Amino acid sequence: MERVHVTHADFSRIQYQLLRAVEQFIVRGERYANTKGDLIVSANEEDHRFSNREGEVVALPLGYDGPIAVGDTLLVHHNVFKYYNDMKGRRQSGRSFLKDDLFLVDFDQFYMWRSGGAWQAHGRFCFVKPIPPVDSTVFKPLTEEPLMGIMSYPNDYLMAQGIKSGDTVTFKPESEYEFIIDGEKLYRMFDHQITCKIQGS
Repeated sequence: MERVHVTHADFSRIQYQLLRAVEQFIVRGERYANTKGDLIVSANEEDHRFSNREGEVVALPLGYDGPIAVGDTLLVHHNVFKYYNDMKGRRQSGRSFLKDDLFLVDFDQFYMWRSGGAWQAHGRFCFVKPIPPVDSTVFKPLTEEPLMGIMSYPNDYLMAQGIKSGDTVTFKPESEYEFIIDGEKLYRMFDHQITCKIQGS
């Protein structure tokens, strides 16, 4: 009988095919994204700004027939991967931790997914790029125009309303939840926080 060589990666894929959650995606990811080259920019494990936000899908929920596939990337909530300290100061994993470098992700714990290099907004979420202050006669000691930006990743609802990527939009106060996506600063928002589209943009 011919011996079949199975690599470690092949064995891992077989394991993941057998391991599936009922209502959650199983993703693989690192805990933190707190380095730039050889430089550690933060050693605080509870600092959410440096928690990893991207996980590779290794198993789909049972019965799931949506557009996300194994191998795609989910952009997740910062609490999915990070450690926290309990009341006695003991290091703990969050409720998403499964084993080793595997984590469970609920449908309300991710905001976009990437397939074939392209990001797609998930559910009610969208992403807006801040813009420099708009020229006016009033001096603005700001680095960004308040409550205005460029729509980068609209969701299905916004696209049905005629808002597309590249449109200038306005949004409600205190809507900004910062992400760095592909090296670019974007704000995650809900679609109901987008208030207007600037015509001619």
